[in-house]
Order: sequence, then structure tokens, then C-alpha cells
Amino acid sequence: MTEIAFHFNAPHKLAYACRLLRKAVASGAKVVVTGDEASLQALDTQLWTFSALEFLPHCHANSPLEQRMASPIVLAAQLDAGETLPHHQVLVNLGDGVAPGYERFERTIEVVTLDEQDRQNARQRWKHYADRGYAITRHDLKLKESA
Repeated sequence: MTEIAFHFNAPHKLAYACRLLRKAVASGAKVVVTGDEASLQALDTQLWTFSALEFLPHCHANSPLEQRMASPIVLAAQLDAGETLPHHQVLVNLGDGVAPGYERFERTIEVVTLDEQDRQNARQRWKHYADRGYAITRHDLKLKESA
């Protein structure tokens, strides 16, 4: 069964996603990031610029197969039946709704900001997972920040 984790109180969704992806890649994880096209385009730019001393290899789901296979991070606006995704280890959802196909992944991570609408959307996603019997892990970034 897919492990579900919510990371709450991220001050900036994309900046937090960059740090999360850096940590995941350093641990050897392979990650698919999903969200709307505009968010993925902005994340693509940030992955090139968020740190002057490092680069996080990534590509888009519509990149050539060789690139998708070699890249630890794949940006995918839509999760299809699996033909274009080279792995199903970790899914990071930056979107408003539940990502279709999340159950094919070993882990799904939901990133939630301080924005009230984003929090409302996250509550709906939480309810979706809980209603289906998933155990949900909660990471409150405000508590970590103050510790």
C-alpha cells in the first residue's frame, strides 16, 4: 500500500519542493513530480537556479526515453498508465487535487503551504486518502523550524 505523507506549512511550495528533491536525490530515490503545467515550468526553472553550486538532474515526462530512464526526477503534468514514467518510487504532488495514479507509487508526498485555499485543498486530499484506509504521516514544517 502506498505510504502517504503531508508536509504542512511550507512557506513557499516550489522552494520547499527543491529542498525536498535535493534530499531525495541524495538518498538515491527516484521521484516523479506532478502538478499543473505552470507550477512544473516554474519548478523546472528553480531546479536550475535554486543553488549555485549544485544541479538536480531532471527532465519532463515527454522527454526521450533515455533521458527519463537516467533522470532521478521526472516532471509530469499528467500521470498516465505508466508508459512514460520510468519508475514509481516516490510521487510529489504539487497540484490542488489527488493525483490520479498515486496508488502505483511506493510513496506519495503532498506539499501544503500556509495559503488558506491550499490548506482547504489539502484537507480534501487527506480525506480522500483516509477514506480509502491509507495511513497518513504528517510533517509540520513550522514545528521543525521552531525546534
